[in-house]
Amino acid sequence: MLSVSCYHWAIMTTAEPLAILWEDPHLLVVNKPAGLLTQGLAGGAPTLEEAVRRHLRPDDPDSIYVGTVHRLDRPVSGVIVWAKTLKAARRLSAQFAARQAKKEYWAVAEGRLVGTSTWDDWLGPVDEAGVARVVPAGTPGARRAITRVRPLVGARVPAGLTALILEPDTGRTHQLRVQAKARGLPILGDTRYDATRPFSNGIALHARSLTFAHPLSRRELSVVAALPKAWSDDGLAMPIR
Repeated sequence: MLSVSCYHWAIMTTAEPLAILWEDPHLLVVNKPAGLLTQGLAGGAPTLEEAVRRHLRPDDPDSIYVGTVHRLDRPVSGVIVWAKTLKAARRLSAQFAARQAKKEYWAVAEGRLVGTSTWDDWLGPVDEAGVARVVPAGTPGARRAITRVRPLVGARVPAGLTALILEPDTGRTHQLRVQAKARGLPILGDTRYDATRPFSNGIALHARSLTFAHPLSRRELSVVAALPKAWSDDGLAMPIR
């Protein structure tokens, strides 16, 4: 298992060094800071992809191949993997499509979760306001979203909050945020999905670990991302493991 401390960005900029978790000739895994877009339009806000390109080819970042395998929402921090070759991108993407990659998120939510459960919903597409919703099965454009949920044992958080481990089987847009809100457990700081209590940087949702088969060697690779400093600053004490 590999881990690295996460950088804290008060103002999002790709001028900061990447928090690299793993790198070899085929892939690059980094710890994304909250508040930074994974990708974006040319001339828009700074993105993680721009920082990755500059790391890989400082003299000509636009010329380098960078394969997008998955994404994290802008306010979410944590593990994200990039492919350096087309072959690696195809093999990694196939693992994600087949639900073979194992993802674990840590979150702090408003409200209380009792016991373990599986959240199984149908999610509609993100609307013009940037919000997705749980909808009835059979709704046009709806896609199934499945997440296993349990309390994060050993966490100490302020009264009225709950620390969670979320393991999504699927990767729908805003999946964890929508499903948490639908159960009266909005992610701390996520005002888009009805959170009422503030969080100092992004939202309290962190892609803690990612486990997948290396695209060339096929050996299992598990990568762990340290929590952002904002979590401890806001009084969220997570277990060390």
